[in-house]
Amino acid sequence: MKRMVLLALGALALNACVNEPTPSGQRQQAQGEYLDYSGRLDAAEDYQNPRYMELLMAHHYVDHILRMPLEEWPDPVDRALHHINPAVYIPLQGPSELGASGKVADWDRTGDLGKIAVPTLVIGARYDTMDPAHMEKMASQVQKGRYLFCPHGSHMAMYDDQKIYMDGVIQFIHDVDAGRF
Repeated sequence: MKRMVLLALGALALNACVNEPTPSGQRQQAQGEYLDYSGRLDAAEDYQNPRYMELLMAHHYVDHILRMPLEEWPDPVDRALHHINPAVYIPLQGPSELGASGKVADWDRTGDLGKIAVPTLVIGARYDTMDPAHMEKMASQVQKGRYLFCPHGSHMAMYDDQKIYMDGVIQFIHDVDAGRF
């Protein structure tokens, strides 16, 4: 078995979802209210407020984590979210979902990407909060890197841009196995 790496991680592009269309009308008003209220909760560090997660799920997660109505989210996603260990997650990410402020906020391993010698697939998606251009740059810095862009996807492009995601992963595996990469 040949070794390969699939990367779906990168530096957060805080509050910047590349090429995201500007919402209009009622959606824009709802997002404004959400940003105002969640911003106040964020400023007050009221992260345990049930309304905070409710707002994140309804206005942030459905746009940037998994682009489908919450009631249609796949069971594995729901189960994973319900089992996040806050004792681990919060120190790493920070208490706010709107930007990294924990231990990973200034963690930059970009200089080490050139040391990765195994075939590596870096995946970016248009609606993810991780900047697709940065993800593409990461792929170019790995010795045997390839970039896969999911134009309809978010953080969980394996669900909301499934065909492009899976076709890209399968093609990458076939190319590595056939020695074409």
